[in-house]
Amino acid sequence: MATTIINPAPTASPPSNNGIAFLIGVGVLVILALLFFVYALPYVRTLSGSGGIQVNVPVPKTVNVNVQQAK
Repeated sequence: MATTIINPAPTASPPSNNGIAFLIGVGVLVILALLFFVYALPYVRTLSGSGGIQVNVPVPKTVNVNVQQAK
């Protein structure tokens, strides 16, 4: 029995998108990264309880305000 190999006729030009899908994908990733830094990162920081640097300054019970001017 003979083996028959059928090759389809080649198309006129192969499909090419000139990298437009790659550029769209990079654009979407950049937008998602910006949204993460603007919205998600501050939200995560507030959840972690690190509300910033807290400085505790002791307050004296009395303050001496005697001001004497030289004449």
